[in-house]
Amino acid sequence: MRILHTMLRVGNLDRSIDFYTRVLGMKLLRWHDFPGGKFTLAFVGYEDEQSAAVIELTHNWDVESYDLGNAFGHIAIGVDDAYETCARVKELGGTVTREAGPMMHGTTVIAFVSDPDGYKIELIQQ
Repeated sequence: MRILHTMLRVGNLDRSIDFYTRVLGMKLLRWHDFPGGKFTLAFVGYEDEQSAAVIELTHNWDVESYDLGNAFGHIAIGVDDAYETCARVKELGGTVTREAGPMMHGTTVIAFVSDPDGYKIELIQQ
């Protein structure tokens, strides 16, 4: 068994795909429209779905935004250099919500960025 994907509902699919591919460097792996259900699924990731877990971006055609609630925490991505990644995210128009630095009560360097819908992504320096 393994984790296949995490699903996020997004208000603007093009904007979200741009963020995950251009800003975070993922690849658009597949896209499928479901006209009968009025929704689109797009899968993004660093590797193909047979090799690694990916993110499923779900766009319900009649919904522009969601209440994120307070149960979901974040997605974590391993990076070589959290400081450099934060600089790149900002340069590409992304939002850094916690600058790179040691985590509280520890030494691991982390940072947080926010996607266009407000989902948090933790960058963990490997």
